[in-house]
Amino acid sequence: MGEFVRLEVEDGIGTIRLDRPPMNALNLQVQQELGAAAAEASSRDDVAAVIVYGGEKVFAAGADIKQMQAMSYVDMVRASHGLQDFTRALASIPKPTVAAITGYALGGGCEVALACDFRIAADNATLGQPEIALGIIPGAGGTQRLARLVGVAKAKDLVFSGRFVKAQEALAIGLVDELAPADEVYAVARQRMSRYVGGPAIALRSAKEAIDKGLDTDLQTGLEIERMLFAALFATDDRAAGMTSFVEKGPGKATFTGR
Repeated sequence: MGEFVRLEVEDGIGTIRLDRPPMNALNLQVQQELGAAAAEASSRDDVAAVIVYGGEKVFAAGADIKQMQAMSYVDMVRASHGLQDFTRALASIPKPTVAAITGYALGGGCEVALACDFRIAADNATLGQPEIALGIIPGAGGTQRLARLVGVAKAKDLVFSGRFVKAQEALAIGLVDELAPADEVYAVARQRMSRYVGGPAIALRSAKEAIDKGLDTDLQTGLEIERMLFAALFATDDRAAGMTSFVEKGPGKATFTGR
């Protein structure tokens, strides 16, 4: 458990909780702690799905600009790998993940949300990549994951302008998947993640890997990734249990062990 980030586990759901008041600014320590929490959530068998949550008031309002202001080019060359490492760690969690967004998810905060599989936002939330106003660009995955999520033209609009996006527009362009009242965001996120608890963990991991790796390559290579992962699942107990249960009892009645 870090000073500003902790992993809380309850009923099979892990919550990576950001807690650096007042705005959850992502300084180097928070970035490292987020990476460590992602690694722990990835390795724990009692975690079936993960919520990334900044609390009732704010998700994360971006990088710690005061810390960045004094950094030289050489400093940032060294730090930039870590800047991407923590969002890569979040994106690489081999389990379903959702960002539960309240208040602001700006700059690095938006990039944290983009590293999750799903995004549920408060109906009064604000998202965006405003780095251009600082004379820089998103550096923790924003230019790449945003374009893959909402399309090239919309991503260029948001990154070039640096404008803030209100919740309704974020939903309309596919930046978030669902809106909820601000005081219900975390509960809605838990409800969404609860459907994966007790599920076929290896199949879920394989599905995520096939989709994510397939998007980073051409169609034929993606199909080969899918084929190999599909075949490998026939070595699992869950595949045998799922198919036996389907034949004997019908769909949706299997008990999975995650093996």
